[in-house]
Amino acid sequence: MSIPRNRKALRVAFSAMSDEELMRQLQSGVEEAFNLLVERYRERLASYLYHFLHDDEQAQDLLQETFMRVFRNRYSYEPIAKFSTWLYTIAGNLARSEYRRRKRHRTHSIHMEGDGEEFEIPIPSEIMAPDRFAERGIHSARIQEALDDLPEDFREVIILRDVQLLSYEEITEITALPMGTVKSRINRGRAKLQEKLKDVYVL
Repeated sequence: MSIPRNRKALRVAFSAMSDEELMRQLQSGVEEAFNLLVERYRERLASYLYHFLHDDEQAQDLLQETFMRVFRNRYSYEPIAKFSTWLYTIAGNLARSEYRRRKRHRTHSIHMEGDGEEFEIPIPSEIMAPDRFAERGIHSARIQEALDDLPEDFREVIILRDVQLLSYEEITEITALPMGTVKSRINRGRAKLQEKLKDVYVL
């Protein structure tokens, strides 16, 4: 595909490209492709990082760091994986590192439950179905507090599935976990949230 020289025409041409095609353009030295990728993912990624850390300033810092790493490591990207998966993997690694750093400096501890056994827990569809959960936005302090109280393993997959609405397959790639573990953690995380939010979501 020939790339127009005019900047406006360039953006129009790029807007029709997939993320993976934009990454190929970026690897070819066309930095405008990077700007468009940032525009496409900035808000969603900021939301993911904020819900993970519940700290807007820190989320913005990690957002910048994520895109800086995308640019610095652009030549290592292979289109075998979806760009979004690669992007969320970078952001997730940064968020987990920051969360663990902050946890080490807390004066109180969070009870971490074991995850050695996989099992399914039935969740009432009217309460914790992903679309209903996403519609409420998880913006209230009460719901964010409940998310913060979840162990890290559960919180991450809940955010990826019920806030970011990623597929199970994408989550397995981002977290490097088996599909069964991902589904188990999502079900168990929803059950824990349902218990914590029983005064908010009433059957």
